[in-house]
Amino acid sequence: MGMLVLFTALVSVGLTAPNDGPFSIVITPVFVRLDRIAIAESRARALGFDVDVKIGSRHIHLGWSAVPISSLTTNTQAGLL
Repeated sequence: MGMLVLFTALVSVGLTAPNDGPFSIVITPVFVRLDRIAIAESRARALGFDVDVKIGSRHIHLGWSAVPISSLTTNTQAGLL
């Protein structure tokens, strides 16, 4: 129960903190990401969100997608039957 309270407090403080503060959480919705760099790095996606967490000088970026487009656009060779 204590961990749940601590987690909820950290998330609520992080979401309302300014971006230049020592601790912040920023959640950005992503409708479609199809830029050339995202496709090259297999990060093309649709209907997801990006989460940026900053703790002091450390920065963590997480991305989640309901539809990973990069796996749909990967060319594979068909095998012989």
